[in-house]
Formats: sequence, C-alpha cells, structure tokens
Amino acid sequence: MNNPTSTINHPPSSIQNPASKIQHSPFNTISVIGLGYIGLPTAAVFASRKKKVIGVDVSQQTVETINRGEIHIVEPDLDMVVRATVTEGYLRATLEPEPADAFLVAVPTPFKENHVPDLSYIQSAGKAIASVLKKGDLVILESTSPVGTTEQLAEWLAEEREDLTFPQQAGESSDIRIAHCPERVLPGQVLSELVQNDRVIGGMTEKCSEMAVQLYKTFVKGECVVTDCRTAEMCKLTENSFRDVNIAFANELSIICDKLNISVWKLIALASRHPRVNILQPGPGVGGHCIAVDPWFIVSKTPEQAKLIRTAREVNDNKPLWVVEKIVAKAQRFKNPVIGCLGLAFKANIDDLRESPALDIVRQLKLQNVGEILACEPNVHSDFAEFPLCDIDEVIDRADILVVLVDHDEFKHIRGDVLQEKIVIDTRGILGA
Repeated sequence: MNNPTSTINHPPSSIQNPASKIQHSPFNTISVIGLGYIGLPTAAVFASRKKKVIGVDVSQQTVETINRGEIHIVEPDLDMVVRATVTEGYLRATLEPEPADAFLVAVPTPFKENHVPDLSYIQSAGKAIASVLKKGDLVILESTSPVGTTEQLAEWLAEEREDLTFPQQAGESSDIRIAHCPERVLPGQVLSELVQNDRVIGGMTEKCSEMAVQLYKTFVKGECVVTDCRTAEMCKLTENSFRDVNIAFANELSIICDKLNISVWKLIALASRHPRVNILQPGPGVGGHCIAVDPWFIVSKTPEQAKLIRTAREVNDNKPLWVVEKIVAKAQRFKNPVIGCLGLAFKANIDDLRESPALDIVRQLKLQNVGEILACEPNVHSDFAEFPLCDIDEVIDRADILVVLVDHDEFKHIRGDVLQEKIVIDTRGILGA
C-alpha cells in the first residue's frame, strides 16, 4: 500500500487482522468529532469499553445535554449507554478539541447547489484537531465522502501542521496515521450494528490501516477488512447507490401501476415469488443523509459514466412531487379540504428528518395552500418549531384526505372502519390500499 490510491483485492491476513499481533492498545484517549446520529453512538460504545472518550461538537446545547448524561437524538438503548459512561467518567463532551491518541471525524457531508459535495464540515473539523495533534496520533474519517476526500483531509492537516509529517509526504514513516472507515449502520439498530457489522478500513498506508483496525477491534466483533482509502470511500457510496437504484425501480413501478390502475403492492408481492426476484417497497421518495445524498458524490466525480445512478437519483428526487400532485388532485373535490399527513421522518420509527421526502411533501402542501394541513410525527416532540404537530387521533378524526408518508408502528393499527369515509393516499402500503 505504498501507493495510497492502489487497490488491495485480497489483503494479507496479517493486515486484515493486525490487532492479533498487538499485546496492548496505544489508544488511551479517543476523540470523536461530531456527536450526531453516528458520532454519539460511536463515542458511547468506545466509552462502554472503558476507554476515555472526548466528544466534540459545535452545538453547546448538544454538549451540555450529553454532559448531563442525556441524549439529543432518538436511538434505542443509547440513553442508557450514554448515562452510564458519563456517570462513570469515561465519556465527556466539549466544544473544542483536546489532545487524544485517535481522532474520529463524523461530521455531516451535505451537498451544495447542483449537488456539488460540501466538504466544509470536514475541512473545519480537520483545522480544529490539527492544533492538538502529536506524533503517533491516528486520524480516521468516518464521514461518507466523495472519492479522494481522505487524501484531501490529509493535505488540509499538513497545511496546518508543518512540524509533523503525513502519509502523503512520508509514507510508512509519517508522524500521523490517516484512514477512512465509513459507517454502515441502520438507524434504530445502531448500537448492535456498530458492534456486529463488518468494517471496511482504508488506510493511506499499511501502518495506517493496522492502527485503524486495532482501534476498531476495541469493540467491533465483525471482520475488519482492509483496502486503500479510495476504495473504502467508493465502497460506502456503492452500497448506498445500489439501494438507491433498486428503490428507484420500485418507485417508478408504483407510478406506472398508478397509471394502469394496478395495485403496486400486490404486483410486487406476486413478482417477488419468483426465486430470483426481490423487489423493494416503493415510498414517497428517498430520505436520510446516506441514500439520498451519496449517489450524487459518484455523479459529481464521474458525470459522464454514472448515467444509471443519476437517473435513479432523479426518479427518487421527483417522487415527492408526484405525491404532492396526487394530493392536490384529490383535494379539488373539497371546498375547504383538511389533509392529514402521517409521518415526517425519512423512515419508520426514528426522529431523523434529514432529506426527508415526507417533510418536503408537507412543506410543499403548505406552500401551495391546498387546504388545512394536519401533520403527525410521534417521534418528534414539542421542540419542532417549523409548524404545529397534531396527535394521531386528531388527524384521523378531522382529515378529509389521509396521507400515509411514513410507516411508523403507530400508524399500522388504524382501524379500517374509520377510513371508509376518507380519501386515503397510502405511499407505504400499510393500510391495505
């Protein structure tokens, strides 16, 4: 791996699991930069293994919440782990980076206009930790990133610390080790999947990879598979693009079936009885900070080659507009329609609103002044300030048009008899439509 852009298809066993050769861990203190949906669970799991963990976040409210032993996101069992590790003194949050032995960068990577990747959060994180780096430290980029971002981070760090050497300058002899290890967990199951899932680790050199594997083996029971940093970056983008393309097929199929007056849910159930067919479920679009964003990172680097990936993104990005048009058409039957929207999160049973198609649909309905809009989101509480939220009973009781946007468990038990006099638009197929 002297060439940081080379690909290792079959890494030697000594690299795949270098932790087996190590007698003790050099990582006494671990710093996690960004305490969101990935950073906080990761910090908590490290702390639960009796490691001193310093979490860093730009939000004072987030820092204060964590230092009280509380959490600011919804994730099963995370509150118990954070409370225990903070109480025991292993986890602490702060606004400014402090010296540590390993730094994990888990900050957002959104895109700007025209789907251009925005790496400013990573650059800011790099600049922040540069001042506290010392010889022998490990820096790992966990943020899902366009190919080449890990090397770019290394360049930014080198610009800040001319007194230290980095892999692009000194190879295996560098003072600082740098690697990429993308997260690959499912919201709602983050704590278990952090431990059980395999990890793809791409160091800029073999020693970078060895140190990264050693760090993750603190808690990872899955296999730590080593490659170079560029392949590791592309791997995460590929995983999410695969999902996006398959969801786009289901979403396009739902639009076709609507045109042909066919139940897409029944069709998918029948077609998937074929032993080699497994069609995903359609929805109102695709949300979240991964699947709805990551394919654009591939398109941005290779716009001429990524034709299918781009088309899938466009299909999924346009699905919320199609849903809005359906609702508007139905609303024309009423003089003053009341439209009840069930769900705002980007998927079931979580509070994550990032890139949520459901939230976009409700926003569009309000902008178009289609009628009175009632929104229900049981996982988001009173601090949601964008518009008032209603409880499920009020929405069901008052709505002329009931729109299911998220398949939360609370919505799956609505009695059929209360729906008989309503127009139902079920984008998740949970009400037997």
